[in-house]
Amino acid sequence: MASKLLLIAVFVLDLIAFGLAVAAEQRRSTAKTVQDNEIQYNYCVYNSDIATGYGVGAFLFLMASQALIMVASRCFCCGKALKPSGSRAWAVILFIVCWLFFLIAEICLLAGSVRNAYHTKYRTIFSEQPPSCETLRKGVFGAGAAFIFLTAIVNKYYYICYSNARENSFRPYGGGGEAGVGMGAYK
Repeated sequence: MASKLLLIAVFVLDLIAFGLAVAAEQRRSTAKTVQDNEIQYNYCVYNSDIATGYGVGAFLFLMASQALIMVASRCFCCGKALKPSGSRAWAVILFIVCWLFFLIAEICLLAGSVRNAYHTKYRTIFSEQPPSCETLRKGVFGAGAAFIFLTAIVNKYYYICYSNARENSFRPYGGGGEAGVGMGAYK
């Protein structure tokens, strides 16, 4: 049976990561072009950079959640062999999908945090064109939040299927008896 305490802990970590990713999407940096006091040049002024911190926090909480599931399931490759069954087949499929969704979510969160932290440093002097105050595109942290949600669902199903397959694990030579060849009486 799957550990309920582990599933609750992973759910809480995933929920925090999701909330931080949504908060990061809502608090992305915005910029505006401002002229200096002497009206000689234009430059960019950015508002709060809190979204970068939220994105990094979501990144770390999702990583902790994934690490907890993988340690509990021995990353699917270590430990006793699992008996061929439907649970094992689903565990393999969900393991691959779980890692795929996890990697996409982590890439979105990391790229969004890095790009949100970038601020245009140059200014235009005696030019008609204002500087391009580059900001993060809308939806990068939102995509990360969506993949956090998908990862949260898939990694829990993966752990449940793995636990079911582990309970019915493969026992060579009939399981509980002797490990040797059974001999009958010779007549």
